[in-house]
Amino acid sequence: MGGPVQRIPEDVLDRIEREHAQGITSSDILELFATHGIKFSEATLRKYVQLGLLPRSVRVGRKGKHQGSQGMYPATVVRQVQRIKEMMAQDYTIEEIQREFLFVRGDIEELERAMTKVFNALRDAAKDRRSETSGRAIAQDLASAESLARELVAKLSLIEERLMAQARLTKQAASS
Repeated sequence: MGGPVQRIPEDVLDRIEREHAQGITSSDILELFATHGIKFSEATLRKYVQLGLLPRSVRVGRKGKHQGSQGMYPATVVRQVQRIKEMMAQDYTIEEIQREFLFVRGDIEELERAMTKVFNALRDAAKDRRSETSGRAIAQDLASAESLARELVAKLSLIEERLMAQARLTKQAASS
């Protein structure tokens, strides 16, 4: 099919995920790929979402009165798009991509979003109790739990990536 797929460097992906923890817009996603000289269109983004390869965007209200809302994707979609493009370059079919790992990726991200929602709700509830001794203990427990949640998501992602690498090796062995 051609040479190696053009990639957005790992450190850039990490920074995007840190800076856009609340989500990233489709225009930001498209701009990021364009900046790195990688072809990726709004139509392809929509197609990947329709096929279940990427999570749907979530409507998020904009700051300020009467600003409306905008669709936000988890920042990890950039990494996912890159993986899909790499798999396609290795001649995986859409069906193989769906079957091999992306169903798990979506579930991991759904788990991450659900946990973020829970932590935000708990943090808001804990704000009122900051001055009390028990309030400080709650804040510490919350920070500890959030750390464990991040570790869990990272571990699940690592397992998924290792399974993905095995699938690639199996496919390469089968095609040679």
